[in-house]
Amino acid sequence: QLQLVESGGGSVQAGGSLRLSCAASGETTLTYCMGWFRQAPGKEREWVAGITPSGASTHYGTFVKDRFTISRDSAKRIVYLQMNSLKPEDTAMYYCAAALSPCVLGYFSPNYWGQGTQVTVSS
Repeated sequence: QLQLVESGGGSVQAGGSLRLSCAASGETTLTYCMGWFRQAPGKEREWVAGITPSGASTHYGTFVKDRFTISRDSAKRIVYLQMNSLKPEDTAMYYCAAALSPCVLGYFSPNYWGQGTQVTVSS
């Protein structure tokens, strides 16, 4: 079993930044692709970003690329999502997810989900 716990969410003004963290525990994450999804009330779940086990490849959702950066520290078993230039439309619950590799970045079907962390961007 793999447990994922997100943190780092909060409220920020438009144009501000937040860094989300996803801490893994349980089984090794060395064979997992990791990613972030988000979902706002009344909207469909949206792909945000993903990263391969080695960290060599990343993929971003159309509307967050160049503003968000996903990274991982395999030794510490933490995945990060650095979010810059935040916009009100980025307001959502952000979920960390893990999928056994190989995976297709761009939207994978997670094996595990975190509980989510709320991000609220005000104008």
